[in-house]
Amino acid sequence: MENQTVKEGKTAAIISYITIFGTIIAFVMNNSKKNSFTSFHIRQMLGIFLLSMLNKYLIFDFLGKTIGGIVFLGIIVLWFIGFIGAVQGQEKKIPLLGDQFQNWFNGI
Repeated sequence: MENQTVKEGKTAAIISYITIFGTIIAFVMNNSKKNSFTSFHIRQMLGIFLLSMLNKYLIFDFLGKTIGGIVFLGIIVLWFIGFIGAVQGQEKKIPLLGDQFQNWFNGI
């Protein structure tokens, strides 16, 4: 990844990890001048958000609080991996689904 690209997109990439509102703000910031580093992290965070919604509305409801809590802790770990990657200026894909998130949200 180009150093200049990372420098220009780092702030928006970090903002994307601050709740879904931060992701929306980063998306708007990235919309006028596309930055591949920011887009990468927005896609990762959208995937993490999707996982958290699936956990909230499916796993908690159908499998219970214990399983939902364990999955929630896993999602927190994935969020932390993505956030640290943004802070360090790396395109670090989250384990297991990072490639899928890049494909699913490729238009961003």
